[in-house]
Amino acid sequence: MEADRIFQGPIPALYDQHLGPMIFAPYASDLASRLTGLRRGRVLETAAGTGIVTRALLSALPDEVSIDATDINQAMLDRASSLISSPRVTWRPADAQSLPFPDGAFDAVVCQFGAMFFPDKVRAFAEAHRVLKPGGRFLFNVWDRIEANEFADVVVAAVARLFPDDPPLFLARTPHGHHDVAALEAQLRAAGFGSVTSETVTRQSAAPDAMTVAIGYCQGTPMRKEIEDRAADRLLEATEAAATAIAARFGPGPVTGQIQAHVITAER
Repeated sequence: MEADRIFQGPIPALYDQHLGPMIFAPYASDLASRLTGLRRGRVLETAAGTGIVTRALLSALPDEVSIDATDINQAMLDRASSLISSPRVTWRPADAQSLPFPDGAFDAVVCQFGAMFFPDKVRAFAEAHRVLKPGGRFLFNVWDRIEANEFADVVVAAVARLFPDDPPLFLARTPHGHHDVAALEAQLRAAGFGSVTSETVTRQSAAPDAMTVAIGYCQGTPMRKEIEDRAADRLLEATEAAATAIAARFGPGPVTGQIQAHVITAER
């Protein structure tokens, strides 16, 4: 759904503040660590969002590596660029399915939790292949099924109870709806990649309290629009219901839950 790709209004700031440390930072560090052998050159980041991976790359890679950070949502890039000021980073709006870069321009392409939003994954993967140098790597991750990601699973179930006839299922449908590794590997090979490997990575997600979790998911993602489209005046009610469910399962706070994702590496 096209609406699933829109992150604007108050969403970027809430996404970065609440979900960033809780679920995205652990995997950002993981992705950046897989590129530490790169001593110089140029990295492309697609679906950079609010710059969580960008920050990890800046920290992990030497000064001789530059980063082109792109996203289809200008509001996300605005948030990222307001938080990160480095001559090594160039910010640019771009659709991963139609990249504005020449062939063979990059030593690596990195994408954190963005592939699930690509309407045409083979096309996006082919673009990553095109802009890589021979021997370059495409690294990305996708969330595993929602049942393996405890906070998201609890939040979706809690909010669904408020809208039983038409539950908001953004989280299950898009972020957690593209976890078939075999399908991803086939799409990568169709896009031209030869060597493809995958690894399932499990981490713990931590938040200071249940409300932080609820605000992050209900108000800091496109789930917000789903709720408001069903009842414009029930966003707070939905957020509170999610917080109550998180507290009932994990305690009133601090709270910790499992997160799980697949990390894919494809070599050109």
